[in-house]
Amino acid sequence: MWDYTEKVLDLFYNPKNQGAIEVTEENDIAVVFGEVGSIACGDALRLHLKINVPADQILDARFQTFGCTSAIASSSALTEMIKGLTLDEALNVTNKDIANYLGGLPEAKMHCSVMGQEALEAAIYKYRGIEVEHHDEDEGALLCTCFGVSDNRVRRIVIENNLTTVEEVTNYIKAGGSCGSCLAGIEDIIIGVQEDKAATTARVEAELNRIQQTSRGLTTVQKITKIQQVLDEVRPMLLADGGDVELFDIDGDLVKVILKGACSSCSGSTATLKDAIETRLRDRVLPTLIVEAV
Repeated sequence: MWDYTEKVLDLFYNPKNQGAIEVTEENDIAVVFGEVGSIACGDALRLHLKINVPADQILDARFQTFGCTSAIASSSALTEMIKGLTLDEALNVTNKDIANYLGGLPEAKMHCSVMGQEALEAAIYKYRGIEVEHHDEDEGALLCTCFGVSDNRVRRIVIENNLTTVEEVTNYIKAGGSCGSCLAGIEDIIIGVQEDKAATTARVEAELNRIQQTSRGLTTVQKITKIQQVLDEVRPMLLADGGDVELFDIDGDLVKVILKGACSSCSGSTATLKDAIETRLRDRVLPTLIVEAV
């Protein structure tokens, strides 16, 4: 017996927004549906959206689901979550958001929340004239023939949900849960994602170390001297426009300056601080410096 939350059970026994949305002839209203899964594989979802065309906003959402307790609860939760959202806002809803709305799902049932997210994407892509199978995230070589899952889809799910095992991938999108011929391919994708993350982390750490070493390599006097040199380079440009700048104080990485003359009341003073001064200081002195007018 699965350990379901009260929210899951409530939306299973008392589902909200179940059924279809009737097609309308109103000019400013569009009705579209997206569907994922198949009855043959055990779960299928058709998500219906009623869209306010001028506002690009979801007015109503309904579902027709063939599946288990988690599938029905996830579908019902999704329809409640997206009502009133614009289409772009709805596309930011993830399977994690659906699971969190439900108070969590058993690990082996996470594929139900993924199914909801993908049905939502399918409906919006269809409305915008983008065929799901031609969307970049779904293109790629077919990896799991039993459930029709591409290698790109596996990679996306692994990255978005920080999955580290083949079993987790199977729980989320069923890939690898039948004949098992794709298990090695899934494992290769997981390893590749982990290697990419490790490489990115190494680059970030190297950059942080470089910044710290640069910062430690300057004495306070040297830092002040370099900052003043940059300000002296900028001053002629400001003086030509009736303005001026003066170094007021340095507090760690915060450089406080006084804008004078025309610069003190100019509407473009923020651009002057960021583009003319801060950018130069970060390039010439320290990449962590922040400039603020006092």
